[in-house]
Amino acid sequence: MPELTYRQALNEALVEEMERDDSVFLIGEEVGEYDGAYKVSKGLLDRFGDQRVVDTPISELGFAGLSVGAAMVGLRPIVEFMTFNFSVLALDQVLHSAAKMLYMSGGQFNIPMVFRGPTGAALQLAAQHSQALESWYAHAPGIKVVAPATPADAKGLLKSAIRDDDPVVVMEGELLYNLRGEVPEGEHLVPLGLADLKREGDHVSIITHGKMVHLALQAAGRLERDGVEAEVLDLRSLRPLDVDAVLASVRKTNRAIYLEEGWPYAGIGAQIVSTIQEEAFDYLDAPVLRVTQADVPMPYAKNLEQIAKPNVQRVVDACRRVLYRD
Repeated sequence: MPELTYRQALNEALVEEMERDDSVFLIGEEVGEYDGAYKVSKGLLDRFGDQRVVDTPISELGFAGLSVGAAMVGLRPIVEFMTFNFSVLALDQVLHSAAKMLYMSGGQFNIPMVFRGPTGAALQLAAQHSQALESWYAHAPGIKVVAPATPADAKGLLKSAIRDDDPVVVMEGELLYNLRGEVPEGEHLVPLGLADLKREGDHVSIITHGKMVHLALQAAGRLERDGVEAEVLDLRSLRPLDVDAVLASVRKTNRAIYLEEGWPYAGIGAQIVSTIQEEAFDYLDAPVLRVTQADVPMPYAKNLEQIAKPNVQRVVDACRRVLYRD
């Protein structure tokens, strides 16, 4: 299989879907002339023209709303947010219009559109540009949320999201764009709502999503030196959630932690812990623990930022706590 970067895999997905279906178009700030803030849309303007690769003013609410209207009349917009931190400005259109239109119209209007862009902390971008907002979007019925961790999943999930008849949020790890990995040739689709077992193990389940998958795999490698076989389950899709995969892993290992980049309060991990407690309580030999960002705005200072972020040692420590309870 060819090896692509995460951004190249996303670009390939966009090219293939825009060639396959001329109702698909890309819209957002600097997606055309500048090739995208992270170069995901490189070459698309030259290939498809300015009617299908649309540069916009700095107005997230405006171009998100325009795209909801386009979806209502049969087009399939892909809205790029330069970062999901900026998407907060468009939440009214995402959550009140896109997510609810099918219900509020009595089934008359599907909204086949994608909201995509980078999420989470990068390096010293401070409090307003370092937020992982997956739980905000996954909270709302009527919208689907995915978080690819690898180039293969980035391509496969984005293609599936573009073809879906409901609005889908694709949250791309901001520090993953240069990540390289094998991507299957030809038609490659990853179904929404299907988790992926990134590493098998018998002793403890590390359940996670997005960029944190790579932290989990590093932690599992470190635990292996002590004879601990940690299983790493990548949810890939946060809504719909692959509950069966979560429960199967917990019933196998009897111990679990949830690792996420966002804040702990009302985070994705809270939903996962609740699901495990309700459906697999009798299989647990220890409480389910969570490893998250510190419950603070992200500091700018490099040393404080490192303390606030989840890290490998915190994941290892959490696994050891559920394995060797005092």
